[in-house]
Amino acid sequence: MEQRRLTQRGEERRSQILDLSAILFANAGYHPTSVADIVRECGVGKGVFYWYFESKEALFTEIIRSNQLALRKQQRRLIGNEPDPLKRIEIGIRATMHWLGENRHVFALFQFAAADSLFSHLITDGAEVGVADTMRHVKDGIATGQIYDGDPLMITTAILGVLNSLSRRFLAGSPNIGPETVAAEATGFILHGLVVENERQVPVND
Repeated sequence: MEQRRLTQRGEERRSQILDLSAILFANAGYHPTSVADIVRECGVGKGVFYWYFESKEALFTEIIRSNQLALRKQQRRLIGNEPDPLKRIEIGIRATMHWLGENRHVFALFQFAAADSLFSHLITDGAEVGVADTMRHVKDGIATGQIYDGDPLMITTAILGVLNSLSRRFLAGSPNIGPETVAAEATGFILHGLVVENERQVPVND
């Protein structure tokens, strides 16, 4: 479906449908939720819904893609022009954990999409973008001697694997644990590893 040119009011209405539908999907599940449920939750008619989205699947796809983009923008905004590769990695970790912590319902939708054959390609595609973004910092760190001279793809995959595991276990699975706690443990392990050297400690928020 070709993207319609929308007025500012139209963009606001479309964003409202995306935001409210994301919460509904997270609470009720994608498959049990019907278009009728969506329009009732959003307070619009079916004609309005189909003006913006050709189907429930198209709506869910846009929810995933738009939030993947929102997360990347947050990461890039906070990293900015930081010259230190390790600092960029740390900022990226903290930005990711805080965004996921503040958008736990969207995080739940990411997890659903990863396991569903209709949408798993969206998560795979997004992961490849994340690998490319992170590997740039890893390569810079190798070039400056701050990161050991290993395979950049393997190092990047290890970093992202740690983040994925920690976020699934402690953000999605333990709502009482704050993202700053998870971010501190993630940066401590990824940047300093298991071995204590020179009285290194897990970094904590100021």
